[in-house]
Amino acid sequence: MSEPHVTLNPSGLGPTELRLRGPLEEQLTSALRAATDRVRGGYAGEPVEVVCQRLLDETRSGLHPDIAAGFTPDMDEFCRIAVAIVRGDVHQPQ
Repeated sequence: MSEPHVTLNPSGLGPTELRLRGPLEEQLTSALRAATDRVRGGYAGEPVEVVCQRLLDETRSGLHPDIAAGFTPDMDEFCRIAVAIVRGDVHQPQ
């Protein structure tokens, strides 16, 4: 699996979010990658649904509260990452 990455859909963004799109994507991606590392490191055989929710919770915990409150990720993508964690397809960065 490639490194997790967040891409914001410009059609759902307001003027301020559009101006800040690049930095927001970087911050969200950084939080998602850190969450992926933490969840993978603590994985103990939980089902995909639990891993997916933990991944979301961990990602949000790594964000400023205002950004976390407005973050509505594509849950299909989060669940794909969760499946990769369960299968062992997400490896430690080198």
